[in-house]
Amino acid sequence: MPHKVKDMSLAKEGLMKIQWAEKQMPVLMKIREEFKDFKPFKGIKISCALHVTKETAVLVKTLAYGGADVTLCAANPLSTQDDVAAALVKEGISVYAWAGETNKEYYENLSKTLDFKPNITIDDGGDLVFTLHTNRTELIDNIFGSQEETTTGVIRLRALERDGKLRVPVVAINDTPTKRLFDNVLGTSQSTIDGILRATSILLAGKNFVVCGYGYCGSGLAARARGMGANVIVTEVDTLKALQATMMGYSVMPMENAAKIGDIFVTVTGNKDVIRKEHLELMKDGVVLANTGHFNVEISLKDLESISKSKKLVKKNVEEYTLKNGRRLNLLAEGRIVNLIAAEGHPSNIMDLSFSDQALCSRWIVENHGKLSPKVYEVPKEIDERVAKLKLESLGIKIDSLTPEQKKYLSSWEEGT
Repeated sequence: MPHKVKDMSLAKEGLMKIQWAEKQMPVLMKIREEFKDFKPFKGIKISCALHVTKETAVLVKTLAYGGADVTLCAANPLSTQDDVAAALVKEGISVYAWAGETNKEYYENLSKTLDFKPNITIDDGGDLVFTLHTNRTELIDNIFGSQEETTTGVIRLRALERDGKLRVPVVAINDTPTKRLFDNVLGTSQSTIDGILRATSILLAGKNFVVCGYGYCGSGLAARARGMGANVIVTEVDTLKALQATMMGYSVMPMENAAKIGDIFVTVTGNKDVIRKEHLELMKDGVVLANTGHFNVEISLKDLESISKSKKLVKKNVEEYTLKNGRRLNLLAEGRIVNLIAAEGHPSNIMDLSFSDQALCSRWIVENHGKLSPKVYEVPKEIDERVAKLKLESLGIKIDSLTPEQKKYLSSWEEGT
C-alpha cells in the first residue's frame, strides 16, 4: 500500500500491541464481525486523521474488514506510535504518520490522506475537515459525511456551522454520552496522570495539583488526582462549573492565585492562553506544566519563551525553562497532549466505546447518504444505547427492564399522589 512511516522493521512489535488492544475492545470486535459479513463500506473510501495508537488500529482495521478503503494520518505531529503505524501498513492500510513530524510534514500528510478522495472523513481535532474546507475544496462534493471526536474539534465545527461555512455533514462523536462520560471523564484523567508520572516520576500525594478547566475531562482529572493524595485546585471561567467544583470539595480560585501556590498545573480547556506570562512569572521554582488539551495553545509557549533566559531537555518529555528571575519551570511534552506523547493515550477498554460509536456512525453516514445537510449532527440515540448495551454484555452485567405498568406510568399524566 502507498505509505510513509518511520520504520517498517517495527511492524512485528506493533502487531503485538494491536492484538493486545483487540482483546480489550470486545464491543468493537463484535461490530467487526458484523462488518465482515455485511460489508457496509464496499466501494467506500474513508480517510482518518487520528492519533496513531493501537486502539486506533483496531478501529481502522474494523472499517477495512467492512469493505472500506482506509487511509490514516496523525492527528498530532508527536502522538504516532511508529510500531503501530508500520504494523497497519503490513495489514493493508495506507498510513502517512511518524512521531516527530514537522508542522510542514504534518499538513503534507493530511493532504496525502485526502488525495485518496474519501467519501467519509474521521477527525480528532478537526484538522482534516478544515483542510478539506480550505485547501482541498475540490473534494467536498465527494464527501458523504465526517466525524469529530474531540471537544476542541466540535467547538471549531460548530463555529464553522454558525458562520454558515460548513459544507459537509459532521457527526459530533465527542458529545454523545458513551464518549463524554467514559473517554473524557475516565480515559483522559487516567492517561494524563500516566503521562505526568512517566515523564517526571513525581509523587502526587501532598502536591498542589491545579486543574485548569472543570469540564468532563477536567472533572475526571481532578477526581483521580485527589484519589492519589493531591490537594486539588480548580480554575474556571464558567460559574456553574466553578460552583460544581466547589460543591465537590475542591479549592476554586482565579489562576492568578493558583499560580502562586501550585506545584503541578494541567490545562484541559480547549482554549488558548489559559496559562500566560502574568501567571508564569508568579510560579514557584520547580513547577510542572502540562497540557492535555488537543492543541499546544493552552500554555502560552510564546510567553514562556519571552520570560526565559535558557531552556534544556533534562529528561525525555521534560524541558526545563530557566526564567530571568532564576526560577525553573518544567514543561512536559512540548506543551502538547501529555497523555499521548509522554504515555500511550487512553486505555483500550475505554476507547472500545468511542471507536464503536465511530464505526457505527460511519455505517449510519453511508446509509443516510443524500439525506444529510451540511450541519453538525448528534450521534443517533440508538447507536449510543447499543454501544452501552454491548459494553455491559461484554462485562457480564445484566440490568432491569421496565414493566408495562412502569412504561405506562412514565408516559402518562393521569396518576398522581
